[in-house]
Order: sequence, then structure tokens, then C-alpha cells
Amino acid sequence: MAWTLLVLGGLFEIAFTTCLRHVDGFRNVPWTLGFLASVALSMTLLELAARTIPMGTAYAVWGGIGALGTVIVGIAWFQEPASLPRLLLILGTIACIAGLKLTGAR
Repeated sequence: MAWTLLVLGGLFEIAFTTCLRHVDGFRNVPWTLGFLASVALSMTLLELAARTIPMGTAYAVWGGIGALGTVIVGIAWFQEPASLPRLLLILGTIACIAGLKLTGAR
């Protein structure tokens, strides 16, 4: 259950970074509310997951999911570059996240 909460928290991290693109100095109220709600949910889910998963592992996985997802959203919807080095680094990040999950004692 903790891993499910952690992955969900990472997905909300992707949501808050996506909302952050549109807040326009926090003047765009709907995107700002989405950002604040996503941040709150993401942090809450991280905290709940870290009650069972060691904090270092939980934070690394949560941050990795958020970073990875944010890069993918940027490539897919915001025309950010999809160069070979970036794609290889994305694969490396996925490998590291999977490795942390596979080597975790809990």
C-alpha cells in the first residue's frame, strides 16, 4: 500500500509542476488552485508512504517519478527537446527508481 501511495504522490508532483507552468505569478487562479491542491496531495502522500518506506528511498522515488514525468510531459505537450541523451537519461532514471523499489526491504 505504501508504494501505491508513493507512486500516486509522484503523479501529483507531475501535476503540480505542470500547473506551475501556467500560474503566471499566481495570478491565474484556477491553475494556482490546481498547483496548491497538487502540492498538498503530493506531500501528504509522500509523508504517508514514508511511514513504512525509508525516507531516503521514498524521497528519491517520489522525486524521480516527478522529475521523470515532468520531462515526459514537457516533451509530449510543450515541445521540449527529445534528444538521445535526454531519452537515455530518462531510461537511467527509470532504472534507478526500479532498483530502489527492488532493493527495498519493505
